Parts: sequence; C-alpha cells; structure tokens
Amino acid sequence: MPTSRLEAFSDGVLAIIITIMVLELRSPDGPALSDLADSATSFLTYLLSFVYIGIYWSNHHHLFQLVRRIDGTVLWANLHLLFWLSLYPFTTKWMDETGLAQTPVVVYGVNLLAAAIAYYALQLAILRAEGDDGVLREALGRDYKGKLSPVLYLAGIVAAIWVVVWLALVFYAAVAAMWLVPDRRMESFVATHGSST
Repeated sequence: MPTSRLEAFSDGVLAIIITIMVLELRSPDGPALSDLADSATSFLTYLLSFVYIGIYWSNHHHLFQLVRRIDGTVLWANLHLLFWLSLYPFTTKWMDETGLAQTPVVVYGVNLLAAAIAYYALQLAILRAEGDDGVLREALGRDYKGKLSPVLYLAGIVAAIWVVVWLALVFYAAVAAMWLVPDRRMESFVATHGSST
C-alpha cells in the first residue's frame, strides 16, 4: 500500500503536538522585559521539545522518501511512535510546572527514550515490509546516532536520579544537538534512488 496517507496523518499529528505545546507556554506575569525571566524555564523546555518534534518530523520525512511498501505492522509501528511523541506536551509541561523537579525530568527522559525505541521499531517494521529489495537498509547503514541516542537518554535518566537534574538536561540536549543536522544518509539516498512517491 502507498505511504501517502500515513505521511499525511503523521504530519497532522505532529503539527497538533507542536500547537498544543505552544499553547502550554506560560506567559510572563507582567509587561516588563524583565518579567520574561520568570518564563525562561517554560520557554527552554518548550524549545527542547519543539526541536525534538522537528527532528522526528524531518527524519520521518526522509525515511518515507525511501519506503516503497508498507503493511499493517508499519501502520501500527507508526502509531506507536506517534503515541510517545503525543506525550511530549504533557511531560514538557510537567517539567516546567514543577521547576524541573527530579521525577518529571526522569519521566521526560523515559518519554524521549520510548520515542527513540518506537522509531527504531518503525524502521524494523519497514525493513520487514520492504524485504530484501528495499534501499532503506543500505541507507540506514550502521546508524551510530540511532544506537548512541538511547544510551545518552539512559545516562540522562540515571543522572537525574542519582546525580543532578541539570546534568540530565545536558544529556537530553546533547542528543537533540546530535540530530539537529538532517540525516545525510537519507538525503543522499533520496537524491540517488529518487523518492518513493
């Protein structure tokens, strides 16, 4: 079956997630520029989550440029990913409203880790659906960033529990920075093999 409906649905869900997150931003209590300082944590947690949603959207887009066949398993794997991404507004708001307390930062890290695992499961489902003649397997290569990300999320979760919360946020931000540049493997393969649509 074609991927166009799955892509359109995913784009819509991600757009709604970003909209929900921006509506959750806390506005300053007063009109002065100095009042923005009170909203700094809110803005920074929103920014981190916005970047993550952007990264998933970009990589999802590149991924499906190379996919030629999907099946029901891919549809459910995609919904599994969207489920974890749809929790970002909740975990982001909880972190913000509690002033970056330990438990919400740990839960945010678990949310990030679960989304990464779901993305990996989506890739596996696509590889199974495509079979041996798909180009995605070659495009993914060794996927060092994909393998390193869960390790850094776990390090952040452990840091939040046993060290200090701010160190956890450094790990979470490091993963986002690592993925900020679009995946060149996918871009080069789309250029070489053409889009699947």
